[in-house]
Amino acid sequence: MGLHPLEFSECYLDSPTFREKVKAHEAELDKTNRFIKELYKDGKNLINATKQLSMAQRKFAQCLGEFQFEYIGDAKTDDEKCIDESLKEFSAFLKNLEEQREIMMQNITETLMKPLEKFRKEHLGAAKAERKKYEKETEKYYSSLEKLLNMSAKKKEPQLQEADVQVETNRQHFQELSLEYVCKLQEIQERKKFECVEPMLAFFQTVFTFYHQGYELAKDFDHYKRALQINIQNTRSRFEATRSEVYELMKRTKDTPQEHRQTSAISSEGYLYVQEKRPPPFGSSWVKRYCTFVKEQKILHMITFDHKSGGKTGETESVMLKSCLRKTTDTLDRRFCLDLEITDRPGTMLTVQALSEDDHKFWIHAMGGKEPVHYLGRTYSKERGIDAQLDDIGVSFVKNSINAIEKRGVNDQGLYRVVGVSSKVQKLLGLMIDEKSNELDLAVCEDWDVKTITSALKLYLRSLPEPLMTYGLYKEFIIPAKSGSPEARLQAIHCLVHKLPEKNRLVLGLLMKHLATVAAHSKQNLMTVANLGVVFGPTLMRPQEETVAAIMDLKFQNIVVEILIEQHEKIFGDTPSECSSAAAFSAPTRQSKKLGRQNRPLAVYNPQVLDIQTVSVGSESGTPALDEASLGSNESVSSHSSNTSAPGTPPQRAQNPHDTSQTTPSPDSSGMCSAMASWMNSVTATSATPQASSSKAPRAVTDGEPAEDSVSQRKAKAVYPCEAEHDSELSFQAGAIFHDVTLSREPGWLEGVLEGKRGLIPENYVEML
Repeated sequence: MGLHPLEFSECYLDSPTFREKVKAHEAELDKTNRFIKELYKDGKNLINATKQLSMAQRKFAQCLGEFQFEYIGDAKTDDEKCIDESLKEFSAFLKNLEEQREIMMQNITETLMKPLEKFRKEHLGAAKAERKKYEKETEKYYSSLEKLLNMSAKKKEPQLQEADVQVETNRQHFQELSLEYVCKLQEIQERKKFECVEPMLAFFQTVFTFYHQGYELAKDFDHYKRALQINIQNTRSRFEATRSEVYELMKRTKDTPQEHRQTSAISSEGYLYVQEKRPPPFGSSWVKRYCTFVKEQKILHMITFDHKSGGKTGETESVMLKSCLRKTTDTLDRRFCLDLEITDRPGTMLTVQALSEDDHKFWIHAMGGKEPVHYLGRTYSKERGIDAQLDDIGVSFVKNSINAIEKRGVNDQGLYRVVGVSSKVQKLLGLMIDEKSNELDLAVCEDWDVKTITSALKLYLRSLPEPLMTYGLYKEFIIPAKSGSPEARLQAIHCLVHKLPEKNRLVLGLLMKHLATVAAHSKQNLMTVANLGVVFGPTLMRPQEETVAAIMDLKFQNIVVEILIEQHEKIFGDTPSECSSAAAFSAPTRQSKKLGRQNRPLAVYNPQVLDIQTVSVGSESGTPALDEASLGSNESVSSHSSNTSAPGTPPQRAQNPHDTSQTTPSPDSSGMCSAMASWMNSVTATSATPQASSSKAPRAVTDGEPAEDSVSQRKAKAVYPCEAEHDSELSFQAGAIFHDVTLSREPGWLEGVLEGKRGLIPENYVEML
């Protein structure tokens, strides 16, 4: 049973039972007081621990945000750019989360800690003070009563009456205080039920809100996460393809190191020991130097470098050579030596020592200018004994193969990735490029399965004396894949394709049209444009010199092929209107303000910005072997071409005439990341104040005064996301549709309506519908 109610009538009786009831109530309040004190202490510890966690999380986020990946080569793919930006996105996500946690801690203090402490001090503390007064009055009343009862009856009547009055006064005061105390006890007993629990409810509501916000953040982040997973998968696929090529090159380099020695057409490099002569009786010493010989100028640059001293580099000395002679062991008791005659030191010979006999020969040929430049590219036709040529027979074989594949196996899973038996493939190719037996129609012949035909087609293209896209244009094709907007990439590659020899362009066009057909059936065959780019990138284009740097460009070969597949109708169907040099297709200057996370709403994103394909090409047990050059990826990262909006980086916006600030946006070449990170873009219709801001926007076209060349009543679609930098501008995501679009009087700007708000739009951020 719970506490007994305290009846007011019992205050007058003040019975032992009443006193027991009062003590029970007092004990309960003492217990409540101890509970609140303990809870307050634990709450403080919880807040401090959470603050420590928040500090650790923020430090972790700061560490993520400050790190930057370095990459090999002179450019990054769109996937690599987004992977680089991912650490900053993770950092921003954690900081956003910690801001919400900090808000939660403040709310806990306000909604839980302070109300509990206030209740304990104001009510439980007041009850404790009333208890002391009650006990004091109890003692005072009963002491006066005992004193009265102990008075002698022989006292004078006035004295007895005075004593009676005094005791009666004390009794009334005691009973009144007893009534008030009993009322106070029962009031607090009832009040504690909601005064203690209501803050707890507020506390849990705060916690639930925090976790719900975390859930919403995670849900909004999921879009970016899935896009990043595709970037990672694409990068891993390219890494696997690149790694196999690098290991193969390393193996060949181990087998024939001299053939793969890093040389260039204009210079030769390597270590030589240089004899430094000293005056007698000190003799001479040999110093190791890294030497670079420039053949045309006959200048030898020498840098002192000692590996033993932790790689300490000395000064550089340069001399001009007049002649180079082999030094025999008859005159010097050292092998592999050369005497170099210096032009500006007549009669002085500089003696150097090579590292080995082969090295000795290398330097003799290099300094004599007789060493030819060796190209290290492999010739598949020699390796495989196949005489493949880009002639009428070869073109006929390509058409025959394409026709057979599209009729018999365009829906086969892993088309072009699943390889045929090597002996059958070579037999088929040999048969088809033989003038006497090339009349076979593969579309109706069941003797050759589809995977053998696809492998024979790839083998034919790899076995050509020169790649289909030629050695000469290789670097020019790679340049636009490394930089530039999607439109510039497309324009550059369009022009370069039309520089190819006619037969090369014809075969390439046939192949790209066919691969576009294959990609159109990707739901069945799982061969997306990106997968086909991985397969055919190294097949259609490769460098003449095989180096690690060239292998690192494999990923850009894939991008070029992806653009060719996606835009084959435009590239091969239309003649380019005008073509400039490759440099003209580099990326235009772009600037976008880096958005501050702290001023953004919790999480806003546009789910239509990036269409994530979730189909991946996997291999099951029993699946035939995959082509070594083709490793899976899920989404094309190539063109994100001219007809795609989100992945491009927004061009530099025109100066807003209404913006008087001098703030210059910092460059931000986030590329494709601007689309995938749009889940955290800052301004939406729900977080802005459109009515207030739009009222400040000056109208460039007044009512009744249409601007010249007006495009009123037209619609436009956002190609890039944009954050307003002035009240007169609109903020929007890629894909937003603007209504009632008109030309602004200000150069480079349009006016339009988005979600009921009218404002300025950068002209180069949208396309007209």
